[in-house]
Amino acid sequence: MSEQPVVRQRDPERTREDLLTVATESFAESGFSGTRVDEIAERTRTTKRMIYYYFGGKEQLYMAVLERAYRSIREAEQALHVGDLEPVEALRRLAEITYDHHLAHSDFIRLVSIENIHRGNFIRRLESLRELNQPALGLLDGVLERGRADGTLRDDVDALDVHLVISSYCFFQVANQYTFGYLFDRDLLAADRRDHYRAMIGDVVVGWVGRGS
Repeated sequence: MSEQPVVRQRDPERTREDLLTVATESFAESGFSGTRVDEIAERTRTTKRMIYYYFGGKEQLYMAVLERAYRSIREAEQALHVGDLEPVEALRRLAEITYDHHLAHSDFIRLVSIENIHRGNFIRRLESLRELNQPALGLLDGVLERGRADGTLRDDVDALDVHLVISSYCFFQVANQYTFGYLFDRDLLAADRRDHYRAMIGDVVVGWVGRGS
């Protein structure tokens, strides 16, 4: 009796994630205009029709990529469980995890840079991102509130300002690595200096917000 051939069923969720992963790389490398859906289909061994089935079109795919990229950093922050840490340590760890995430996800930095070049044309259509990013400020608000209560943190610092300082520093490390590296002959992403740069942002934030640091 001959064996029946195995019929492989496509996993919709896995297919969608594969498409998003490849699309993230493509959009980060070539931007929205320079990316072709046909190329994404070829790289994922699927079809253009399948991409349109899952996302509706190139614009919707690009916006799904943006949302996924922002969701990734927010999930990393939530996984830290800052409520279990003392306020000063929580601030330092949030700064460090942002630094690590940005270095590990250079595609995210390029996507944000491209979106800013286009003046936020697509991100403005993603109202969900406003809600998605609120937890970032919620975490900082909670840490700052606890720090004010126990006297370890200043009471005149805004959560958004802290987020701005951390994000700016960490974003710069990746976004400006080539220009800064050429002008000052220093590799910002050199493995032997990462601990130094990670500690720097923690020191900056704690030194600024902490009392008597």
